[in-house]
Amino acid sequence: MTDPIADLLTRIRNAIMAGHKVVEVPASGLKKEIARILFEKGFILSYKVVEGKYAQGVLKIALKYNSKSKKPAIKELQRVSRPGLRHYVGADEMPRVLNGLGIAIISTSRGLMTDKEAKKENIGGEVLCYVY
Repeated sequence: MTDPIADLLTRIRNAIMAGHKVVEVPASGLKKEIARILFEKGFILSYKVVEGKYAQGVLKIALKYNSKSKKPAIKELQRVSRPGLRHYVGADEMPRVLNGLGIAIISTSRGLMTDKEAKKENIGGEVLCYVY
């Protein structure tokens, strides 16, 4: 697999379109951090790593839906930086996702963080994806 982050985002996107409650993905450190950010920002219910068929285990992500309308909390997941075309930004040119309603996940020298956290710490990095 050449782009594991795109695979994670695609699996989540497909599970949401199919109406699944849980999605399973081969685990990695980067995927755990992306799941942590999605959990902290309220886009997913929970996540955990279970020992399974893969060497690093399986990352189980419980998707979040509105209880009344049954609409997912995640409207769209969009991969920005990819192996063929990396996208880097400085602290002063941080992207605004959906006019501040969404988040951009940034890979910085201090780890993964949202665009707002990176701007507050005055640090730039690679824009991995947009979530809204």
